[in-house]
Amino acid sequence: MATAPVHHETHDDHGHARAGFIRHYFFSTDHKMIAMQYMFTGMAMALIGGFFAYAFRMQLAFPGMDVPGFGVVSANEYNHLITNHGAIMIFWVAMPVLIAAFGNYLIPLMIGCDDMVFPKLNRLSYQIFLLSALILIASFFVPGGGFAGAWTMYPPLSTKPEFGLTPLGATLFVVAVGVEFVAFLLGGINFVTTAMNSRAPGMRMYDIPMVVWMIVIASILFMGSVGPLVAGAVMLIFDQNFGTAFFDPTRGGDPVLWQHLFWFFGHPEVYVVLLPAVGIVAEIITVFSRKKLFAYRTVLYTAFGTGVLSFMVWAHHQFIAGIDPRMANIFTITTLLISIPVAEMLFVYIATLFGGSITFTTPMLWALSFIATFLIGGVTGIFLGASGADIYLHDTYFVLAHFHYTFFPIAIIGTFAGITFWFPKMFGRMMNERLGKIHFWGTVIAFNCIFIPLFVVGVAGEHRRIYDFTNFPELARPALRNLDEFATISLLVMLAFQPIFLFNLFYSMFRGPKAPKNPWNSNTLEWSADSPPPHGNWPELPRVYRGPYEYSVPGREQDYWPQNAPN
Repeated sequence: MATAPVHHETHDDHGHARAGFIRHYFFSTDHKMIAMQYMFTGMAMALIGGFFAYAFRMQLAFPGMDVPGFGVVSANEYNHLITNHGAIMIFWVAMPVLIAAFGNYLIPLMIGCDDMVFPKLNRLSYQIFLLSALILIASFFVPGGGFAGAWTMYPPLSTKPEFGLTPLGATLFVVAVGVEFVAFLLGGINFVTTAMNSRAPGMRMYDIPMVVWMIVIASILFMGSVGPLVAGAVMLIFDQNFGTAFFDPTRGGDPVLWQHLFWFFGHPEVYVVLLPAVGIVAEIITVFSRKKLFAYRTVLYTAFGTGVLSFMVWAHHQFIAGIDPRMANIFTITTLLISIPVAEMLFVYIATLFGGSITFTTPMLWALSFIATFLIGGVTGIFLGASGADIYLHDTYFVLAHFHYTFFPIAIIGTFAGITFWFPKMFGRMMNERLGKIHFWGTVIAFNCIFIPLFVVGVAGEHRRIYDFTNFPELARPALRNLDEFATISLLVMLAFQPIFLFNLFYSMFRGPKAPKNPWNSNTLEWSADSPPPHGNWPELPRVYRGPYEYSVPGREQDYWPQNAPN
């Protein structure tokens, strides 16, 4: 953890701007180019995941209709759509964008080094990730169709062909997830090693920007939790293809074992993607409130505590799986406990905003909406953390709405906040603020119109795995059907606003006003590099003199104080 730089792998393509197109854009070892590869791949996968959501929501609201662009949704296709929508948005959108893209782009720039410690390993991590995405997409087209047994891959749905699930599609799905995990293990090694050993001269541990800390902690959580699931995935593939019975109760196996292995990873995974988003919000609110981050060390210690507690809550997903009620009581307590540090971080952010000189730029709007929407997700999670309430609410649309109120702020709002904030540094141009705000309001208002009604239909008893509610007269009440239709129309509205972002992104990338080095008057080191930074980042690596959040310091003429400014 010394501040002296470590010896890097040979950066044999520092002059790769003169290299050919293929090498420059597909085989670069520049951390910024690799970040762009992760980001645009994640965005492409988000288009697939969003299309899947459109198709199955149309089926739910208007059963049996010919969905434009898809056709009539059969029962098995419905299961395939919801399975792969969930998997794509978690594993192939949130993780590559929030951790890999922002981690790759920001860590070297924010700690003042020229690249990742292992640049070739970094390139390999993206190539493996891309392979995993291609395997997943290939699974859609195998004979019999892709995997349709839910993104959690519970046996026996993931192992029994008699349930209408093709063994090849199921196996490819599991292999795709496993290959992706290998990519993020390699990336995590790079992130932790670079942040701890390659900081600029003068940068102490408590001078590291919060987003870097959050990505490092998330990487450690991922590396600590993924091992049992990888082992379980190997056992699942053997059950699917080689006649073993690890999860087959008719031959001595235990399907609940898979649930333990999956959720031991799955719940820390929530914080693996949450923490980078929390870090992005910290960078934004300090800049646009012109205030020092309130209780920096408290936030940092709280993040570590959240990571530790995240390994102790997994079985709240299994309250109706037949686990011992005494164990359920323990996990109820740990689940309620973990809400405390997360709430503390959010209230620290509110304290940072209090009394600040707030500017409502597009990045700031996204950051504020993250705090508001994630608080709703946290409050509704308390109901599901209590085993008695969860028995009634489990697998209803209440759970789905709660999950989206936690995951949408992380994966979507956090991503939009980060892109709109660092876009000037990434591409050297400014995005259009008016288009940015139109996209923001259309997305956030429509999101709430989608999922607030689903809390209501969930409490009314609607189960989230039902393909056609007209087959269940007790659930086919007009009021509930009207809410389902309203939620689906709201989804169509939200999707209609996304081309505005894409147009703003790509048009601004080439035609937007040129950005200065530091358009937001921010303190952190990345804003001292050219926009966009060249390979190597700086002609001479910077030196750090203070922490990252020295805003509105009494006695200074300027209301910001860059980390690399001597005085």
